Amino acid sequence: MTATTDMTYSFAAMTAADLPTIRRWLATPDVARWWRDVDTQLALISADLDDPAMAQWIVSCGGRPFAYLQCYDCPDGFESGVGTQPACTHGIDQFIGEPDMIGRGHGSAFIRAFTDRLLASGTQRVITDPDPDNTRAVRAYEKAGFRKDRVVDTPDGPALLMVRTP
Repeated sequence: MTATTDMTYSFAAMTAADLPTIRRWLATPDVARWWRDVDTQLALISADLDDPAMAQWIVSCGGRPFAYLQCYDCPDGFESGVGTQPACTHGIDQFIGEPDMIGRGHGSAFIRAFTDRLLASGTQRVITDPDPDNTRAVRAYEKAGFRKDRVVDTPDGPALLMVRTP
């Protein structure tokens, strides 16, 4: 997927130049609560810049960057803490880094816009795995068309597998 605009949301490929912004966002209370250790997460995100199976995006609204989104390929038989996934599956994770953009419907809107594009391009299944206690994220995913599948055990603890299909 190339940089695109959906309604008022644009998705620009993340670069190393975005890492200071990502660090700042990871340190905000709402993000740190669920993504935890800033240095560990920043190291993982930095390492993924060179991974061809991981696409990372900076999400903007009206030209203002406010969120991070990662999308990864789940090849046929992909196995992770969420279990084996069928071919043509992509996983996503994201957060809103600008505190004044939280609670305004942006999460569900940009997630829907992004996953609509994935599904339109041939992806058969999109998965995500929020913490079951993260009710704000679970609601946003449901509004974006995801359904709850099951609670799974991951290396980070229990997660709620959520699925969106065409």
